[in-house]
Amino acid sequence: MRKIYDAVIVGGGINGSSIAFQLAKRGYKVAVLDKGKIAGKASGAAAGILGAQTELAEDGPLFQLACKSRSMYRILIPELEDLSQVHIGYQNKGVYKVAANKEEEQTLKRLIESQQKAGEQAEWFSIDDLIKREPSVSNKLLGAMYIPNDGQVQAYELSLAFAKASMALGAEIYEYTHVSDFILKDEKVHGVKTSQGEFLAESVIVASGAWSREVLERAGLSLPIIPVKGECFSVTIEKPLVQGTIFSQGCYIVPKQSGRLVVGATVKINSFDEKVTFEGISLLMEKAQNLVPDIANAEWERAWTGIRPQSADGQPFLGQHPVCEGLYIAAGHFRNGVLLAPATGELMADILEGKTEQPNPFDLSRLEGLVHSSKGVLL
Repeated sequence: MRKIYDAVIVGGGINGSSIAFQLAKRGYKVAVLDKGKIAGKASGAAAGILGAQTELAEDGPLFQLACKSRSMYRILIPELEDLSQVHIGYQNKGVYKVAANKEEEQTLKRLIESQQKAGEQAEWFSIDDLIKREPSVSNKLLGAMYIPNDGQVQAYELSLAFAKASMALGAEIYEYTHVSDFILKDEKVHGVKTSQGEFLAESVIVASGAWSREVLERAGLSLPIIPVKGECFSVTIEKPLVQGTIFSQGCYIVPKQSGRLVVGATVKINSFDEKVTFEGISLLMEKAQNLVPDIANAEWERAWTGIRPQSADGQPFLGQHPVCEGLYIAAGHFRNGVLLAPATGELMADILEGKTEQPNPFDLSRLEGLVHSSKGVLL
């Protein structure tokens, strides 16, 4: 049986669901297709840091998009929670990006100056100032860049809220629906073929994270996205150890509700292996204890992995395919998928409606001539 929609979104992670939410708000008939469960991969595995200034060092289009997306959460979260009846667990107690040596201290101080010039808030705390605010951090650290506007959410709950809110506005979600091919004619997309039949639409958006490249290759297209495995673990503790997120080179500690701490994340490039390894978790344990020594007394909860999508040039792909009309791509967010979800949904909806006025720095035209297709569609 054929199903007809205005737009079909391939991928039910946080960005696919955010796009569905924005399109449904604008009156589009939308279907979201996922080969597994909604938010079953990287979106559900993320620590949920809204680290616009934490993760991105230099001012530029991505930094500006990240800061805009972060600011959207204050208005967006009450709307999502009302429509979805899912509590997202938004907290805004800041991030402490710590320095363990003089080189890191100087780098952070330069970064503070750069971000202040860009109009963002950041300041340096000496180790004494840091310990006054966060008494459990190690006194062997030299200090921290304090970022008051970088908050955090419960990533899985946020992803679920986007999906349920989009459904409340009329979107339809199909889990365990495998996309086997695109329906293409005259360099234009007309829908997708799936394990549940054909879904016809004039617009198809691929938002499948690290699996976007695999999805597009079924239609003879290719996209330079690299899977990056990240391992995390969580512990619980009776009395809170930290209020804000503690972020360092190679390790972060994110305090959640009910005394839960999330610790992450390892980096293994070009790997879809979702096994949790002794090596990865033991390395994180050592780094976490160097940041907050008393975490050694916490009770073990669980460990998991997420496969993050990194683009070849470090920028997400947000735009229409340069040759195949009606085919859109929103992928390559790497560690910033949760942070960028609000802006991604809004931008992709604007692109579908032809509302973007300025050149799009995330458009796929930057890849022109990079790869070719067996079906005559050139990227």
